Amino acid sequence: MASITKLPSGAYRVQIRRKGRYASETFLRRDDAHRWARKAETRVDQGLAPNKSSVSRLTTFGDLIDLHIIDMCEVSKPPRRSKAATLTTLKRNLGKENVGHLDRQKLIDYSKMRAEQGVGPVALGIDVGVIKMIITHAAAVHGLDISPEPVDLARVALKRLGLIGKGTERDRRPTRDELNSLFRCFGDNKRLTLPMTRIVKFAVATAMRLDEICRVEWSDLDVDRRMLMIRDRKDRATRPGTPLFAATGFGAWALVTEQAKELGHARGRIFPNNSKSVGTAFRRACVEVGVKDLHLHDLRHEGTSRLFEAGFAIEQVSLVTGHKDWKMLRRYTHIRPETLHRLAASRAPSPLETRAAE
Repeated sequence: MASITKLPSGAYRVQIRRKGRYASETFLRRDDAHRWARKAETRVDQGLAPNKSSVSRLTTFGDLIDLHIIDMCEVSKPPRRSKAATLTTLKRNLGKENVGHLDRQKLIDYSKMRAEQGVGPVALGIDVGVIKMIITHAAAVHGLDISPEPVDLARVALKRLGLIGKGTERDRRPTRDELNSLFRCFGDNKRLTLPMTRIVKFAVATAMRLDEICRVEWSDLDVDRRMLMIRDRKDRATRPGTPLFAATGFGAWALVTEQAKELGHARGRIFPNNSKSVGTAFRRACVEVGVKDLHLHDLRHEGTSRLFEAGFAIEQVSLVTGHKDWKMLRRYTHIRPETLHRLAASRAPSPLETRAAE
């Protein structure tokens, strides 16, 4: 049996001792104390640990989202921009749903609603994955009595309905003429204050993301080794540094040196520009010179592909791009067939080829 004691503060302390287990919680209201005690004793009878009072009061999916964010912030891993946007969307659409009511059909209905709004299969797949992550986190970390099984069942149904799946991989690479047209456009625009030509060249030279380019600081630059540390990369498991060389056709080190001369100092951010402003300027220039279907992120594909065309191995390219495995790196690799002639001419003949020529 649970014992409930009224404290001098007016709050109620409830204690349970059952099957060798002990748990204690404090509540402002006696009814809440009784309710928690009944649930705690039931969990002990089932061989489970009693829930903490703060967790036992979580009733909606929005509560679980908040709990996940708090836990991630406590271990210095707050949600970054894309994940934070997904969590915001889920909380807006599903936040008021009772956790016990978030079944397979509810998730399918939610996905159909999002699809009608124009959300594609990849984005919907991300939504479903984050829903499972939130539920699994609450169950594993806090012992909440909730199963991710309905999410798995909904995912199977959504795949068969064609609502979630893999997206079409982009293979768009800018031609040399397109890049030169953009550079001329940037140079001719007297009102443009952003160093767009330098940023575009640097994006190709380093295969860095735009957010990374606009975030790195001069203090991240290792002058002796000509390395640039990227401390907040998307994939935290990868090495944070990237070499500044000219293997892609644009000299990254020369661009950094040129940027220092332009700024007149080497403090703060190397490219102290807003990434959204850079993206807007790039899109406007593409429209002006007639370059179609080219995104700034395609420059990361371009830089990666150029590294392979220069003869670098997978392991070497991954040190530059920060990809942790070939599966992810392959999506950014679109080698032009004509470059294979140059690679074949530059490499040493194999022993088989030498014997065949004799």
